[in-house]
Amino acid sequence: MSMDLKKGLAAAMAVCFAIGGSAISQTNSKLKLPEIKYETYTLPNGLKVITHEDHRLPLVAVDLWYHVGPLNERPGRTGFAHLFEHMMFEGSEHVGEKAHIKFVQGAGATDVNGTTDFDRTNYFETLPANQLELGLWLESDRMGFLMEGLNRDLLRNQRDVVRNERRQGEGRPYAAADEAVAHLLYPKGHPYYGDVIGSHADIEAARIADIRDFHQQFYTPNNASIAIAGDFDPAKLKELLTKYFGPIPAGPKVDPVTVVTPPITSQRRETVTDTVKLPQLTIAWLTPAAYTPGSYDVEAAIFALGGAKASRLDEALVYKTQVAQSVTCYSRPNKLNGTAECSVTARPGVKLEDLEATVWAEIAKLQTEGPTAAEVEAAKAGSLTQKINGLQRLGGFGGIADTLDEYNQYTGDPGYLPKDIAAAEAVSVASTKGAAARYLTKDTAVVVYCVPGKKVLDDVPRSPEDTDANVKITNPYKPEFETAQEWRKTVPKAGPPVTVHLPVPQTFTLANGLKVYVVEERSLPVLSATLVARAGSENNPSGKEGLASLTSQTMGEATTTRDLKQLADAQERIGTRIGVGSSMDGSTASMTVLTNHTREGFDLLSDVVEHPAFKVEDLDRLRKQRLIGIQQETDSVSAMAQRVGPKLVYGDQPYGHSQTGTNESVTGLTRDDVTGFYADHYGPADSALVLVGDVTPAEARKLAEQYFGKWTGKATAAITLPSAPTLTPTHVVIVDKPGAPQSALIAYGLGVPGNSPDLQPLQVMNYVLGGSFASRINMNLREVHGYTYGASSNYSLYRGGGPFQAGGLVRTDVTGPAAKELMTEIRRFPSTPPTEAELNEAKTARIQSLPGQFETTGSIASSMGSIFLYDRPLDYYATLPEKYRAVTAAEVERVAKEDVHPDELIIVAAGDRAKIEPQLKDAGLGPVEVRDINGKLVTDAK
Repeated sequence: MSMDLKKGLAAAMAVCFAIGGSAISQTNSKLKLPEIKYETYTLPNGLKVITHEDHRLPLVAVDLWYHVGPLNERPGRTGFAHLFEHMMFEGSEHVGEKAHIKFVQGAGATDVNGTTDFDRTNYFETLPANQLELGLWLESDRMGFLMEGLNRDLLRNQRDVVRNERRQGEGRPYAAADEAVAHLLYPKGHPYYGDVIGSHADIEAARIADIRDFHQQFYTPNNASIAIAGDFDPAKLKELLTKYFGPIPAGPKVDPVTVVTPPITSQRRETVTDTVKLPQLTIAWLTPAAYTPGSYDVEAAIFALGGAKASRLDEALVYKTQVAQSVTCYSRPNKLNGTAECSVTARPGVKLEDLEATVWAEIAKLQTEGPTAAEVEAAKAGSLTQKINGLQRLGGFGGIADTLDEYNQYTGDPGYLPKDIAAAEAVSVASTKGAAARYLTKDTAVVVYCVPGKKVLDDVPRSPEDTDANVKITNPYKPEFETAQEWRKTVPKAGPPVTVHLPVPQTFTLANGLKVYVVEERSLPVLSATLVARAGSENNPSGKEGLASLTSQTMGEATTTRDLKQLADAQERIGTRIGVGSSMDGSTASMTVLTNHTREGFDLLSDVVEHPAFKVEDLDRLRKQRLIGIQQETDSVSAMAQRVGPKLVYGDQPYGHSQTGTNESVTGLTRDDVTGFYADHYGPADSALVLVGDVTPAEARKLAEQYFGKWTGKATAAITLPSAPTLTPTHVVIVDKPGAPQSALIAYGLGVPGNSPDLQPLQVMNYVLGGSFASRINMNLREVHGYTYGASSNYSLYRGGGPFQAGGLVRTDVTGPAAKELMTEIRRFPSTPPTEAELNEAKTARIQSLPGQFETTGSIASSMGSIFLYDRPLDYYATLPEKYRAVTAAEVERVAKEDVHPDELIIVAAGDRAKIEPQLKDAGLGPVEVRDINGKLVTDAK
């Protein structure tokens, strides 16, 4: 598909690939699949370029993949590729220290990130089209000139940040089991043996010389590919790529990794402990590598076994016998090989041995009888929908640029999409049965039992402060080359301002009062539909907390004509799942379908909305699962803080309660409560249907009339919430979780309503305080002090207010100092409002990032639904750019003083009380008290 020429800039012929009906099953033969054009060429230094023009939105995605990951790490350096990913954001020679993220966010970038997987490391950002040159300047500078901007202090900071990220993972329930599974699947020293993030010891052992060597070996143009998708001029793009990347010298050749994964011939087992409420069983297997025929067959087998909503394991363990709280199965193919895994969380009192016996019995049936044709077709339909949905986005995970780079990484062919779809379509009942029999066997499995007990961690001390003090970094370039590159110090100017056209829905109302909002987006054969009702948790009566969410959850289980399995199978057969859920302000029933299944999808969506069965058996099962889930919240410090904080701010009004409810309230909920809530809050006169995608207004009207025109129901008006209570002076509340590796440190206070006239000044203000990576809170806690993997602030913006919260997960040993720094930033903000530079950056970021929020039909549908939910004008989003431009420094200063309340905050610290209480008392932030997860005062304060 592409040619590398030794001399000059060699452009390959433009390649166009189209997916036609012949490549997919007869079921989908009428589907108009996308045609995607791309061009690929290679710069003289070896950098592979892949481009795709798309002028739908004034956006461009830059996606740079380096062919390096844990696959390339040497023993004793696990996690090094991931640590280096962090270092790439620390600053390069011409960009400046920690300036990269400020530039991209200030330019209005969305989908900004860097990620590391076993086989690769990637960096991506979706920018306004007029900022393409900025993106290329930034990426090229850290490719070619990173080491000149780094020092030991930056490395020490990022070692702390990465180890905080690992602690964040270690704090997750069952994290110990995940690591044990990998250690059983692979021998020590294998590239996939460790966690991608690495061990504490190896991360802490990283030195500045290692960073230099790693960069010079792997972060080179000849070991990378860059995919650019969006609104650009191809000739101008080629000129810019040559300018910014062309001068960077090629690096040493990177030899392919040829590690052979030894097969497992005898079952391996281990039991680990973790601070969890319920035991969990995990079974995993080695499977074929990515994009090999066997990997598609395994994916279908795993879907039938435990991936579908009504999968075989769900039917046997969750629905019928109800001995399991949950079942999760997935396959993950990589370059050397793949893995397949099933995890089953037991209900209280259930033995893991009994669960394991049932799992093996279901696998045996799959191996001997094979899957049904319906199971295989559902797996294929879901895979196809996922692939096409991803192509709605230019960048980010699964977007066009990411897809082109991934195909190039694993197959050498950026245009592999039609082959990928054809390979998935070739999966059959026989091939799926064969894969189950070959790969999902007892002898080739690893089995891990995770049982309640102590969380065992491998934390190590920090390196001495003088580490690397005497190390000198030698500039890899000659002075003449450096002088020739001095032009890079000039920040590229933005191109001509882009014209932002944000969607304004077309609307009409059915005879029954149902409002319909329509946005045409015809680029792909995709349609998203969302039914929005004002049936949120704000409507929960006192003592019946959790009712709104339990009602919506039960709606999605069965209808009067379809039981749980029939409803689930019907959805998955057409490659969709209807998501029914609630928020504080409303409830939604949503789906995204390929347009050859539009009518089948609408038949299912309308059935769920208009004819929910609310079967007693479904309600009882979900109630039991929820009660257990509430108990499991003590497994997570974040969940503990999020239950306690709002309660202390808002008391017993709806904003003070978790939307899942309490043990007492959920236990008392009856079918009459659920059906009564549905009758009172779901009805056409107080709901809206949003249609976005490959549909005309005329077609939308026909669909709405046919499937929702006969809906009846009388929803009552929204309730009026009581005023929030007056807060007491700032103080600290500890929620104890012994042995927690991190503390959830969050300051809670009163927020503002979602329809506040000050919303735009407030959002600009919060962007600077804690609403962006480069915010004051995050830069202090993460980048300066290394206390956290990330810290932020936000306003919930419920209809009637909702809490303000600020903070994050911090190291246990610095909980007190972190709380002090957090409050320092909050307290000084009203008196030191954003500078002119911060204000301009925040306004620009808010404006320029808007188009990126409307890339997919699902995101557009969500935004249009909020227009109905909050009674906003139809042109609400179309007028937002001008509203942000009009925000003044005086307005931001005013809202900072009116809506940030540093003297009326409740600082919640959920963590190991024995370790954090002395720190918090020494921090001098106010009285310190201890409460349980329900917010009740613990009187045995130490």
